[in-house]
Amino acid sequence: MTERTMRAVASYRGLPVEDPESLVDVELPLPDPGPRDVLVRVRAVSVNPVDVKVRAGLPASGGPRVLGFDAAGVVEAVGEEVTTLQTGDEVWYAGDLDRAGSNAEFQAVDERLVARKPRSLGFAEAAALPLTGITAWETLFDRFALDTRSTGTLLALGGAGGVGSILIQLAKQLTGLRVLASAGRPETAQWVTGLGADVVVDHHDLAATAAAAAPEGVDYLLSPHSAGNVGTYARIMRPGGHITAIDEPEGLDLLPLKAKSIAWHWEFMFTRPMFRTPDMIEHKNLLQKIAALVDDGRIRSTVTTTIEDFSAAGLRRAHAMVESGRSIGKVVVTR
Repeated sequence: MTERTMRAVASYRGLPVEDPESLVDVELPLPDPGPRDVLVRVRAVSVNPVDVKVRAGLPASGGPRVLGFDAAGVVEAVGEEVTTLQTGDEVWYAGDLDRAGSNAEFQAVDERLVARKPRSLGFAEAAALPLTGITAWETLFDRFALDTRSTGTLLALGGAGGVGSILIQLAKQLTGLRVLASAGRPETAQWVTGLGADVVVDHHDLAATAAAAAPEGVDYLLSPHSAGNVGTYARIMRPGGHITAIDEPEGLDLLPLKAKSIAWHWEFMFTRPMFRTPDMIEHKNLLQKIAALVDDGRIRSTVTTTIEDFSAAGLRRAHAMVESGRSIGKVVVTR
């Protein structure tokens, strides 16, 4: 590797994760940070369902596409207009859909999306939280418009997943909600209880167990897998309740929700960076707030598996674990 190049893991087209060509080791030019960018030496990344989806659906390309969103690392250089960070800062972030990703030795990222990582966490523990933390925060406080005085019942479906695992903790720490979480196995039930869930409902018998846990209906519901579930949601929700979906189901029919005037929200944490919204710096602000909660001992990292192999082979292994749908918490890959 020369001074102006870096090691990275890239993909040229969407392939099954078992195919060794699905993610490959490459050498690429070192990114040049723009005026508002920081150049980060990446120390750890985590793999999310969105990483798997992007990799699997990648159109064929003549050049390498570096994937990856979540990362923790050290600022190596700053653009001329950067004011909030400096060289040597240990940072974390979830990145941007429209730029080269975090599966590389170095990454250029807009400073408005980057915050100093929690002092109490190592890079691997920190890398597990940004994307899911922002998603959960925006769900609770932007989509549901909750605050510390809010009461009622929240149902976190997929409670042992990445978003559910941080949503449970934030809801218990920052609202007055009673939190239900779905689980389908003893180990996932134990996990969500350990994160603070008040009641575990059976993922395989959602209608009956949710109705038993919340006879008057659920006020707020996180939906990571919406296809085929809208009818069940209509039965278990309270009239006037709110649902936030984080997936992308095709042809979704929401009409069953109308009789109860149930509101449906979409949450996509990349909206702000994708559209360069005036409040894009909220990503930095949210990550700073989450970092403070972590350092105060109120929120813990959701990493459960650390793969110490920052290579195509290591990342393929991480993608396979996430793609299986049976992983608990987050899978992290470290350099």
